[in-house]
Amino acid sequence: MNSATPFFDNENTLFARMKSACQQDWQDYCHHPFVQGMADGSLPLEAFRHYLQQDYLFLIHFARAYSLGVYKADNLEDMRSAADAVSGILGEMTLHLDYCQQWGLTEQDVISLPEARANMAYTRYVLERGMAGDILDLYTALSPCSVGYAEIGYRLMHSPDTLCEGNPYWAWITTYGGAEFQEGARKQVEQLDQLAHSRFSPERMDSLCQTFRAATRLEIGFWQMGLDCSF
Repeated sequence: MNSATPFFDNENTLFARMKSACQQDWQDYCHHPFVQGMADGSLPLEAFRHYLQQDYLFLIHFARAYSLGVYKADNLEDMRSAADAVSGILGEMTLHLDYCQQWGLTEQDVISLPEARANMAYTRYVLERGMAGDILDLYTALSPCSVGYAEIGYRLMHSPDTLCEGNPYWAWITTYGGAEFQEGARKQVEQLDQLAHSRFSPERMDSLCQTFRAATRLEIGFWQMGLDCSF
C-alpha cells in the first residue's frame, strides 16, 4: 500500500474487500445529499438538528452493541478491545451532547425524542446480527458506521470543494476527519482483520458482505431520515 493511501482504502483488509463488494451502495452512503450538504454548508439547519438528536439515541444502542462484543469475545484481548470501544462511545456521547447544546438542545430534549424508524431499523439490525452470529458478524455490522464516518470526515476535511469558513458543519467534519477519530477507525479495521484470522473462511465471505451491505444501506436510510426530518 502506498504510504499516502488512507487506511480505509487499503485493499488488503477485510473491510476494503467487503466495501468493494457493494461499491454503489458505499458511494451512495459516502456521497449522500446530506453529506454533500454538510460539505458546502447548504444542508438545512433543521435537518442537521434532527439528525443530531437521532444520532445521540443511535450512540446509546451502539454502546450496547459493543457491550455485546465483550460477551461474544472468547479471549481477554477481544474483551478488552470491545470494552475500550464502549468507553470510547460513552465519551463520544458526552462530546456529542456538548455539540447538541450548541444547537440549543439539552440532554432531556434529546432523550425524550421518539426514535425514528430508520434509527430503530439500523440499531436493531446491528444488535440482531451480533446476537445471531459471532463477534466477527457483529463487528462487520458495526464497521460501516465506525469506519465510514472516518472516511467521510477525511474526504470532506481534505477536499478543496468543502466550505470551511462560515460552514456551520465544519466542526462535525473536523471531528470525524480529525486524528483521534481516524485512529479509532483504523483500529476498527485492524480489529476486523484480527477477528477474521481465527474466524474467517472463504465460505463466510458472502454472508459477511450481505451484512456489510445491509448496514451500509441502513446508513443511507439514516442520512435520508435526517434530510427528511422524518420519524
